[in-house]
Amino acid sequence: MKKKASLTRRQFLSTVAGGAAAAVFPLTGCTGGLAGKNRPAAKRPNIIVIISDEHNADVLGCYGNNTVRTANLDGLARKGITFENCYTNSPLCVPARLAFTAGKYISLIGAWSNKCWLPSPNYPSLPRIMNAAGYESLLCGKMHYDRTRRYGFTEIGGNMNRYFKDGKGGRRSPDDLNPEPGISDRFDKFYAADKSNILQHDRRVTAAATALLNARKADDKPFFLLVGYLAPHFPLIVPQKYWDRYKGKVPMPVIPEGHLESQPLNYKHLRIAFNLEDAPDEVVRKGRELYYGLTQWLDEQIGEVLKALAESEVADDTMVIYTTDHGENMGEHGLWWKNCMYESAAHVPLIISWPTRWEGPQRRAGACSLVDLVQTIAEVGGAEVPDDWNGSSMVSWMDNPKQAWKDMAVSEYYAHNIASGFAMIRMGRYKYVYHTPAGPEHPAERELYDLQADPGEFNNLGEQQGQKQRLGAMHSELVKEIGEHPDNTERRCRADYERGYSRNNMEQ
Repeated sequence: MKKKASLTRRQFLSTVAGGAAAAVFPLTGCTGGLAGKNRPAAKRPNIIVIISDEHNADVLGCYGNNTVRTANLDGLARKGITFENCYTNSPLCVPARLAFTAGKYISLIGAWSNKCWLPSPNYPSLPRIMNAAGYESLLCGKMHYDRTRRYGFTEIGGNMNRYFKDGKGGRRSPDDLNPEPGISDRFDKFYAADKSNILQHDRRVTAAATALLNARKADDKPFFLLVGYLAPHFPLIVPQKYWDRYKGKVPMPVIPEGHLESQPLNYKHLRIAFNLEDAPDEVVRKGRELYYGLTQWLDEQIGEVLKALAESEVADDTMVIYTTDHGENMGEHGLWWKNCMYESAAHVPLIISWPTRWEGPQRRAGACSLVDLVQTIAEVGGAEVPDDWNGSSMVSWMDNPKQAWKDMAVSEYYAHNIASGFAMIRMGRYKYVYHTPAGPEHPAERELYDLQADPGEFNNLGEQQGQKQRLGAMHSELVKEIGEHPDNTERRCRADYERGYSRNNMEQ
């Protein structure tokens, strides 16, 4: 797909340093043959991006779940476009959020783990290019940034990003598959209560975001607002009434006999390192029910923001986007939290709603990722994108569902509790995952799934003789898209982990 004209890195930095005046970029009108579906927009919209944390796309009504109550997000989907196969660029909080901030794959910015930051405080970023285009970039809530860096955002609602990054990390010994006694103490934080750090954080986010919208005037400069929620991330604590609604209604994970034993080495390490083995059925069931309840609670928080927007002066001129940084395994494949490339962790919800331009409901089935969303935001906002960014704008595909689309997404994981890093590419109905060698006695492993025939990802085709051509082609596309072989990426990551960061006095 053809990309929008872009800036070189030097041109970008020059533009920002010079305080370039906002330019007015015309938005293309609707494509022929879609009259009544997609309408031309008169001006650039305000843009609200709501990013939750750890939301499994299958736990949403608009993604086909008939049990969970997500009335507000389902309503947003009815007024917008739902992307059925969007992927995170890394199934972990900080790498995913830094990829979104920088518009680049994590291996290109050294965003290996939750202990990482972008290569410099002034790194070209999405909020900075939006500021250069005349927007006011605002951050309300979590983006998991280092406490010294905001990358062009002005923070509202208080300081909710107080993390300290040292860039350190490592790998588990490949043969260390001996579990510790007991199960993860995270399972102890599965219960009903009216207060938790997550609930309190997210209530503050809702209050600050609604206050901003209540005060916004139609003639104010356009804003780019990122609303960062923590829910439905663990600990799975939610008021009792939300748990009660799902007791006995959430099915248990389906794990075929022999599946856990057949998994790649890295996934076995995830189960061991997180102490997930032998979690009792009653704990798994309780956690899944609480997760549904916490997702409904989050939906109601988002509903308050959407209500404030609907009652504001800027309702018609605002595009709303909902997504998350990664999913939640919920016990599927014997795993909890994220950290893997199964659909439960790597597949994320994405809804884009701006009825002034795109009537809803619409759906798009092709594979895309969060760096494509970044390019889309930039085009809608008339912002110039540095020429080394990844992704493709989806605007023309949104205008016309028959428009050619690449139908491809890439995700990478080089963080904790694994023996070696791995990378994934989704192309059409197939997903390919390459696990780099963990050592001389542990060569590379490959996963290949036909998601149409095997949506549960239980039948790994990676060792089948008849799949060699497809494996080779998808591996080549993965290397081409990332720009290097994952084996080289793993070597760079290990070297970076060994060095860590040297923080100066301003960054302490």
